[in-house]
Amino acid sequence: MVLAVESLNRLLHCWILLISLIFVVNGQFPTTLEGPFKPVTVPVNYSIIGQVTSLPVDDNPPLSPEIEFQPQQISLSLSSDLSSVWVSWITGEYQIGDDIEPLDPQSVASVVQYGVYKSGRNNLAAGSSFIYSQQYPNEDLNNYTSGIIHRVLVTGLDPDTMYEYQCGDPSIPAMSEVHYFRTMPSPPKDYPSRVAVVGGLGLTYNTSTTISHMAANHPDLALLVGDLSFADLYCKNGTLCDFQNCSFPQSPLQETYQPRWDHWGRFMQILTVTVPTMVIEGDHEIEKQADNLTFTAYNYRFAFPSDESGSTLYYSFNAGGIHFVMLGAYVPYDKSSDQYKWLERDLFNVNRSVTPWLVAAWHPPWYSTYKDHYREAECMRVQMEELLYKHGVDIVFNGHVKAYERSNRVYNYTLDPCGPVHITVGSGGNEMNLTLEHADEPGNCPDPSNTPDRFMGGFCGFNFTSGPAAGNFCWNEQPEYSAYRESSFGYGILEVKNQTHALWMWYRNQDRYSVGADGIYIVRQPDRCPS
Repeated sequence: MVLAVESLNRLLHCWILLISLIFVVNGQFPTTLEGPFKPVTVPVNYSIIGQVTSLPVDDNPPLSPEIEFQPQQISLSLSSDLSSVWVSWITGEYQIGDDIEPLDPQSVASVVQYGVYKSGRNNLAAGSSFIYSQQYPNEDLNNYTSGIIHRVLVTGLDPDTMYEYQCGDPSIPAMSEVHYFRTMPSPPKDYPSRVAVVGGLGLTYNTSTTISHMAANHPDLALLVGDLSFADLYCKNGTLCDFQNCSFPQSPLQETYQPRWDHWGRFMQILTVTVPTMVIEGDHEIEKQADNLTFTAYNYRFAFPSDESGSTLYYSFNAGGIHFVMLGAYVPYDKSSDQYKWLERDLFNVNRSVTPWLVAAWHPPWYSTYKDHYREAECMRVQMEELLYKHGVDIVFNGHVKAYERSNRVYNYTLDPCGPVHITVGSGGNEMNLTLEHADEPGNCPDPSNTPDRFMGGFCGFNFTSGPAAGNFCWNEQPEYSAYRESSFGYGILEVKNQTHALWMWYRNQDRYSVGADGIYIVRQPDRCPS
């Protein structure tokens, strides 16, 4: 049955590719070679703007496993080696309150049984297990200890191959159902058919629509560009804070209701159990706790190919002929920082004959024209943009802003045929509704003193010195670098066709999953723009 479904999926992908090529011939999808394009702003559809409603977690079918220590929150992620895949899951229940007795991580084994589809799950891989805690110095906040988090690296896999697997502890027995995944293709001529990209997911009815649409488009890989569970927006009673009635609104410690992570992980399993999912942190993953610890849930709940970078907050990996660079906006990024030095080494070692495509992702965008978070990451841009440009980064993905925007090719606020295309996809669902206002609209230009990032600090947002916005902090019309912007919930799909052409499609939740609202072929010009 699964083989038949897989064959059908491959047939559908072939038809989609054929239809896409026909569309290109007919001129339906433009290419970046035809740009730069005149800026487009899609009018707000107020029928989709309403109260954001969180999913009722008590009615969530995968809320609790039926067997004690049965795996839940199962997720896949890629490693630094194309022949390996991480499998992660959680067993046991979290504990919250004052009298907490943490579960013993050694009490349950971490085992993955796997094999090529229909050849039997005769291979075993074992891994490690641990728990984490979110501790607060204030008695009015509820301390939290997670269930047992398991992490297993499955090695020796063949490229572009369907595998079946179970995870858990076979001695209890407490094993998961049988699940399936396909490994990434081998470079340089093969690419994952579809890479889904989204940020600002949360756990709302909008999230549910986004994920169901995304799953229907059969991605081979998913990128989540920050703001994942929004657990830090929930008060200690599990309800969404209104920021007026939280216990300590002036405290540097947010309440960050950690069980929200568990609800989110159980819901996301419908995607992550079969699709390798790579994440990068957003500001809602900071989650300060006692002793100024940050990013604890993020660091423990996901597996990262971080051996080379030495950090879970910035790392890189390959997927077929694409090299992905995931950068951290909330750790030091200046030229003397560990992150910058690692990035220099990583980009220097990219072999474009093996991985022709170079894609970067981080949370806050450099080229967003929305009022919210306008030029907030300007210091990061000043420090890192030249390095990315010099090495020929093709595409940049960001979240943070709860809207969609695609740029023309741009470098240093100037249209440049060798600059990357910047794409903001921060409206996956979230608990904070959509961003509607643009900084270039009358009365919307923010005070520059309010724009520095609250976590990293610093100020680099000076007035423009040249071009149409010279002497101003904001443009007085949609900037020429902004090709398309729209306030809608949704996600995007990247389909790399070959060494020079990749189709980007933006899908809105209010449309059918197969109907794209914005589409363009991003075309590399290695002869014109050498790296």
